[in-house]
Amino acid sequence: MSNEKNVLGGELRPCSTSPMTGFYRTGCCETGPDDLGAHVVCAQVTAEFLAFSREQGNDLSAPVPNFGFPGLAPGDRWCLCAGRWKEALDAGVAPPVVLTATHQSALQVVTLAELVEHSVDE
Repeated sequence: MSNEKNVLGGELRPCSTSPMTGFYRTGCCETGPDDLGAHVVCAQVTAEFLAFSREQGNDLSAPVPNFGFPGLAPGDRWCLCAGRWKEALDAGVAPPVVLTATHQSALQVVTLAELVEHSVDE
C-alpha cells in the first residue's frame, strides 16, 4: 500500500478485495500515469447506477473472465472513473461513495461537497 491520500486528507483505505478492485487490482482506488480513466472513486454500486453505466456502453454487471472480472451486483464496492461518477451524479443516479477509500485526485473532477452528500459509512 502506498502513502496516497483520500479526499479527506487521510491515508487511502481499501475499497474492495471481493471483488478485487482498483486500476492496479490492489483493492484500493490508487491511480498513476497508466490510469487514463482515473479509477479513483470508491462507490457502492446500485442497480440504478449499473443500468446507467450499461446504457453508457460499460456493462459492469457482465462478467469478463479473460480479465478476471466477475461482474458487479448491487452493493458491491468498485473503483469508478471519476468522470463516470460525475456523469451519474448529473443524471441523478450517482452511487454512494466511501470517502476514506476515494483518492484525493477525484477532487479534480467532483467537489468534496458532492462526494460528502453521497457518502456511505465505511
